[in-house]
Amino acid sequence: MSASATLEAVEEMETTKTGRRASGQASLPETVERVVLTGFMGSGKTTTGKLLAELLGWEFRDLDREIERRDGRTVPQIFAESGEEAFRRLEAGALASLCGKRRVVIALGGGAIEELRNRLLLEQTPRTAVVYLQAPLETLLERCATDTGTARPLLGEAEARFKRRHPLYERVAQHKVTTTELAAAAVAEAVVEALRG
Repeated sequence: MSASATLEAVEEMETTKTGRRASGQASLPETVERVVLTGFMGSGKTTTGKLLAELLGWEFRDLDREIERRDGRTVPQIFAESGEEAFRRLEAGALASLCGKRRVVIALGGGAIEELRNRLLLEQTPRTAVVYLQAPLETLLERCATDTGTARPLLGEAEARFKRRHPLYERVAQHKVTTTELAAAAVAEAVVEALRG
């Protein structure tokens, strides 16, 4: 038995006894190899995703940053120079690539769920747990108002997007975590509890 296999066996025993890895990291059921966080802008997908990955000892990937890394342009540049259809193609390719990884937490862009190919990929990729981070639109917009780093849509546009996307988030996600009154660390812990069932 190799050193890494021995370490994995010891960690597995510790996980079985305590529900946590020997290093203090949380563990998930063996049926979950990747966690995908979805939700509207302001729901905390990226912040929660980083904390969740740290808690699990997994890799974290933000889908928009992955697109930028692969394409060499920022998301706004892609939209401005190539249009939304081109962006959605890049997004679908990046998501398919990330869904081939194990022990990864993926934060989706808010609109990724609108694409049928993305929804089908999430639904049909084994051992993939999709979690909807939800909050009322008013709360989400309040959070966005404090984030000056990203352009946000006007109120009417945001309401229309939220109304269009909310049922899609609900349909694709196997788990929902309400983030309204929770700090980011508490949201990450709530996700772990939801995935443990």
